[in-house]
Amino acid sequence: MKKLFAVLMLAVMPALSFAAEQGVQLDKVDIDVSDKAAMQDGARTFANYCMGCHSAKFQRYERVADDLGIPHDVMLDNLVLTGAKIGDHMNIGMTPEDAKAWFGAAPPDLTLVARVRGTDWLYSYLRSFYEDPSRPWGVNNKVFPNVGMPNVLAPLQGRQVIGCKQVQIVEDGKKQYDPLTGTPLTHEACDQLTVLPKTGALTEEQFDEKIKNLVTFLAYSANPVKLEHQRIGTYVLLYLAFFFVFAYLLKREYWKDVH
Repeated sequence: MKKLFAVLMLAVMPALSFAAEQGVQLDKVDIDVSDKAAMQDGARTFANYCMGCHSAKFQRYERVADDLGIPHDVMLDNLVLTGAKIGDHMNIGMTPEDAKAWFGAAPPDLTLVARVRGTDWLYSYLRSFYEDPSRPWGVNNKVFPNVGMPNVLAPLQGRQVIGCKQVQIVEDGKKQYDPLTGTPLTHEACDQLTVLPKTGALTEEQFDEKIKNLVTFLAYSANPVKLEHQRIGTYVLLYLAFFFVFAYLLKREYWKDVH
């Protein structure tokens, strides 16, 4: 019994640890893994900004190209930056030894990160870097405090800082207003992120869309056969519904004379 309890505790500890890390409110994102245009843009962002350090070693370039509707020659010319062949896994050129020397630990493979972390977490995390001179890379992250990773997307987003500003009070999902004047009720919050104007290549809306597309690609990479499973599942449910009708009619016919 004690062994069983110990096994159960070990099984739930990662979930408890992950839940504890979720202290910050995550932004919701609607991911559609059938949107090939979004995934193509996300794959381009992943190759250009993430694959310098992070691999996706359980994916193959060829599978990604075929699933996302990218011609093989376009894939090789624009998204394969290591001289790999179209049938190779999506590995990186940086060795684990160099990665450990530069970052303190080898950056994790991102093939399954959307399953492990969730799309809301990824979307919030990638948009929550802010300047922090006390950190080795000069940045920190609101979702993942003291993360040991540079903000590689800063040229797109711009310089983001954290500070205090007045925000509207929200209770039970509803914005609060003064009952007499109708003006919004606000309070000072000191954990607010602000992008300094004209410091990035994209507007805030464009950057959010870019991150959404990147997360969509990562969600696809974590489960490339999701749409196929859904399609097969639909056929199975239709078959079971069709079979149930005949099974019910057969049962009624068999039992009608049994009393």
